[in-house]
Amino acid sequence: MPKKLDHTAACEHLSRVDRQLARIIARTGPCRLQQETTQSIFEALLESIIYQQLNGNAAATITARVKALFPENTKRLRTRRGLVDGFPTPEQVLAASEEHLRSAGLSRAKMLAIRDLAAKALDGTVPTAKQAHRMSDEELIERLDTVRGIGRWTVEMLLIFRLGRPDVLPVDDYGVRKGFARMRKLEELPKPKELMAYGERWRPYRSVASWYMWRAADMKELPLAGAAAKKKSAKRPSARPGQKKAGTGRPRSG
Repeated sequence: MPKKLDHTAACEHLSRVDRQLARIIARTGPCRLQQETTQSIFEALLESIIYQQLNGNAAATITARVKALFPENTKRLRTRRGLVDGFPTPEQVLAASEEHLRSAGLSRAKMLAIRDLAAKALDGTVPTAKQAHRMSDEELIERLDTVRGIGRWTVEMLLIFRLGRPDVLPVDDYGVRKGFARMRKLEELPKPKELMAYGERWRPYRSVASWYMWRAADMKELPLAGAAAKKKSAKRPSARPGQKKAGTGRPRSG
């Protein structure tokens, strides 16, 4: 069974192996990454599908509408956001017509994904939380990738926030890449392979490192090097006739 996340040990290790990340940790403070233990794996993935490619407010509205389609559902969940209505069961999702599900504001693609998720929850493809805790990260990614609308990134979010896995690095996540670029003062977002290679030093606490990359992405005082260069260039006086302007060379990433 995968190890549980130890925030203190994670921050000590990350600060020791990465000076730049150590400054982010010192500025941000203790890691507040927490597991959401009240949702089933099915419910967590259903919510993830609804939230895909939507802003938070729009996704929350559609989520509430989906739940309201099943008034017979009286289950309530206690989450970090407080007490919320429960999701429909896989059986209820499959018993509902496509038109009924679409009436909540779901796109056809998301409606089909939710129905496939429900079917695979019933046939055992989608594990229970107890079963998931016995599986490795890659086993879960491989298993859940067979569900329509579920890809590696979605499962990585499940691993971090629902299962509390300590060593997940979602290299395709925009926020993680943006935070890394700010920390390293890169002119462009890193390629996933570059981020994966750099992140080897963060093992076995890459989930916590990812959490701090999300924090770094929101830090206005950590501008991308390209943005800083443009700002500096804008203040530089124009070149005299016959004189070339000084270049704004691309900074090294290593």
